[in-house]
Amino acid sequence: MPDLHPTERRLAETVLNFPGDMAGYTASEVAELAGVSNATVSRFVRKIGYASYEEARRAVRDAGQTGAALLRFGAADADAKHAMGTYLEQSHKNLDKTFEELDIGTVDEVVAALLAARRVWLAGYRAGYPMASYLAWQIGQVLPSVGVLPRPGETLAETAASFSEQDVLILLGLRRASRSAYSLLDAAQGANMQIAIIGDVADLLAQPVRWSFACSTVSTGPLLNHTSVIAVCNLIATRTLESSGSEGRKRMADIEDLHDRIGEL
Repeated sequence: MPDLHPTERRLAETVLNFPGDMAGYTASEVAELAGVSNATVSRFVRKIGYASYEEARRAVRDAGQTGAALLRFGAADADAKHAMGTYLEQSHKNLDKTFEELDIGTVDEVVAALLAARRVWLAGYRAGYPMASYLAWQIGQVLPSVGVLPRPGETLAETAASFSEQDVLILLGLRRASRSAYSLLDAAQGANMQIAIIGDVADLLAQPVRWSFACSTVSTGPLLNHTSVIAVCNLIATRTLESSGSEGRKRMADIEDLHDRIGEL
């Protein structure tokens, strides 16, 4: 910044405040937002390493599509009601697209495998971790052996040594997937586990696993919209509880009895 011309510095401040705006604006529009000339925009993008404004714009757009929140920032909508309406509309679109492609027969195949498994593993990295924890908590009401990965302080090898072909793994793979997710898949496939992937990472969804659930996470803001991901998790959990039979109901009854006896709730 100190090495830039004052007008270029003004443009840089605009870009840093709303970096994602470059993906949706022409060079002239960005120049107008910053109060500089088109020539300043051209000089600026060359100084930061791009051959042209269009090349810089494409780079911002591509990085934003991978899920990088920083490059999804744009100028905030000052109209709160309009912003909420836009958010709700996008959430509905994501749910519609995801559930249009969802096969309830496939969901029930996963549920049957969960109920028959020796152990169920839920895994997720970054944003996928809390969603994996949510699904584990819900199905754990009727399944006695459910684990969430990665476990604190434990290496993958220490966990994977317990994998069995009688186990099921559900991996929550969301954009900007960790390399660890691929290592986990390799270990699970090596153990001949049945595997399901839920998420929006095309490369993960294309892996040779038994079940895949593609979720639309399109967003109008800096954070990806995970409404459809949690909805798919909730559907799997609901179907698991409904299909668990007398054993599942007994486990739920035992849990409720313990709640009463120890005054936990």
